[in-house]
Amino acid sequence: MAIIAISRQVAALGDEIATAVAEKLGYKFITRKEIEKRIVDLGFPEEKLKKYDERKPGFFASLVKDRDEYLDYLQTAVLDAASEGNCVLIGRGSYAILEELENLVSLRFVARDKLRIERLQKEFDWTEKQAIQRIDESDANRKGFHKSFFNMDVDDPSHFIMVMNTGLLDVESAANMIVSIVKGYITPEKEEAGKKKLEQLLQCQHLVNKLIFEYKLNIEFLRAVMEDGVITLQGIADSSVLVERALKISSVEFPNYTIKSAISVVQDFKPYS
Repeated sequence: MAIIAISRQVAALGDEIATAVAEKLGYKFITRKEIEKRIVDLGFPEEKLKKYDERKPGFFASLVKDRDEYLDYLQTAVLDAASEGNCVLIGRGSYAILEELENLVSLRFVARDKLRIERLQKEFDWTEKQAIQRIDESDANRKGFHKSFFNMDVDDPSHFIMVMNTGLLDVESAANMIVSIVKGYITPEKEEAGKKKLEQLLQCQHLVNKLIFEYKLNIEFLRAVMEDGVITLQGIADSSVLVERALKISSVEFPNYTIKSAISVVQDFKPYS
């Protein structure tokens, strides 16, 4: 089971190469639209999606609780999709959400601005000014999205196994290169380790969702980390009572694990209006 996660600049042939790779490997191509559908199916209101459409939340959007809820739904959707195995995911920070998996092949596609401008002009019959405006807007939004939600610089190549310049490679050549990397890089041992880690990430995310959405615990930035039979809760709460309740619920949900808290208690912590 290998998982390919793709990040791309606008007009860098990301969708075209992802489609070709999925076809060559016989993998499922999980598009941005598919992830959006999964997020809505999980319960996030469709009308709120546009606020977080691979862009940095505006000032007020970043302050409201919707922002953290969106991230929980997004992570659940991506983890659920990845658990189906042998898939190609594109966009929505999938490479960041899945970065701990040993069976992950994370890729980024880029191209020079001049070429991206030409591609957009040809595809949409735009003027040069329109194409430049679209590129500037998209680059800023995607950079802001990754910084806001994952505290990561999407332009940092160290997050990826490979960054490909699609101005130097056509779709077919790029797809063939990626297929070779997947077949040579993903070993049975990496597949097994990745599968185990993905199961842990899913269990932790489902616990977070239960605490936040079912039990309505107002713990901000809540995260659960599972390692060596221990689940550690992280986040910020405004009272120790909330922390104790979270620990009690988690112990019931995971009776075979030791539950610990790394939740910071900050009196009168009220980040949301």
